[in-house]
Amino acid sequence: MSTEFQRSRPPLALVALLISAFAIGTTEFVIMGILPEVAADLQVTLSAAGLLVTGYALGVAIGGPLITAFTGRLPRKSLLFGLMLIFVAGNLMAAVAPNYAVLMIARILASFAHGTFFGVGSIVATRLVPREKQASAIAMMFAGLTLANILGVPFGTFVGQMWGWRSTFWIVTALGIISLVGIGGLVPRIAQEAVAGFRQEMRVLRSKQVGLALLMTVLGFGGVFTAFTYIAPILTDITGFGAGAVTPILLVFGIGMTIGNTVGGKLADWRLMPSLAGMLVLLTAVLALFTLTSSYKIATVVTVFVWGFASFTIVPAFQMRVLQKAKGSQNIASALNISSFNLANAGGAYLGGWIIDNGPGLHALPWVAAIVTAAGLLVALVSWSLDRQDAELSSQARHDRTLNT
Repeated sequence: MSTEFQRSRPPLALVALLISAFAIGTTEFVIMGILPEVAADLQVTLSAAGLLVTGYALGVAIGGPLITAFTGRLPRKSLLFGLMLIFVAGNLMAAVAPNYAVLMIARILASFAHGTFFGVGSIVATRLVPREKQASAIAMMFAGLTLANILGVPFGTFVGQMWGWRSTFWIVTALGIISLVGIGGLVPRIAQEAVAGFRQEMRVLRSKQVGLALLMTVLGFGGVFTAFTYIAPILTDITGFGAGAVTPILLVFGIGMTIGNTVGGKLADWRLMPSLAGMLVLLTAVLALFTLTSSYKIATVVTVFVWGFASFTIVPAFQMRVLQKAKGSQNIASALNISSFNLANAGGAYLGGWIIDNGPGLHALPWVAAIVTAAGLLVALVSWSLDRQDAELSSQARHDRTLNT
């Protein structure tokens, strides 16, 4: 690959990854906005329709690592292209699904592309840029998720409400086809490194630091969804906003996410663990503060913006940390971290629902969420401490060798 090619193509290749992430993020979250239409058309209960969200999340959490492990020897560009073919097939099946069962199968099929795509895509993104910009490259790809929440989900919800939920999936299918063109034309063929076999890839689970990194993701991001899953009732029942104000406030959250994702990538490139610890401190503080500000409208809007900012500063840092510690098994570790994000979503939503039904209630969600994220901060500090211990041992070993010679 020529130097000139490396300078000119990587930004375009990252745009192709961003568009793909936008399409995947849209199909993941847009179902929440069109659940009533799906339930009415397929004649199922709203709770049954809600299982379409659960089915997708479980498909990501389980399918991602397995598919990644068994496709480790495929060229990265070919694998990304194949995953988007699966994505297109799943959404096309959803658009024409004659009943609930077929729609569930379609959602799970589409979800299989999610975990592996973001896992492998993160690695490809780091290979397209210099070492000092790798976290920013990951952040650019994940910006597709934030843009999906700002643009894709509201537009897809509007289309589904106006012209039927199937039209939403037709649009997502078209986005998938655009992504296929982008990957095929813009992502370069990257030289394949020596790839570990399945058993060797799975050995990454024995690494204490990889395990801590995955736990960091589950807890740190789990706090976000403990409260955010129920942001609409918080805004209407506690803050006193009308239902019509929820969408604009969610847009404020999404703008904060987009800015935070970019800033988080740059901070992670600068100093990964100090920045990550600081980001988690900020997120914990914002969630705790929301316990007080949620009673005041202007303060709530400001807090929601900072909350969105803080919640996505940590995303590229979490992903970079896993890649940093999973030497020789980055493919499976990266996919496992994407699964961890989805477990954080599901676990946070479950915990928030339990607090509402069996605990102190809706008003307690922000401080409970803060406790969950604080637990993630504690894990980060333990992992960082192990880094310093390893550095000291390495320094001492070098010193001893120098004395011996």
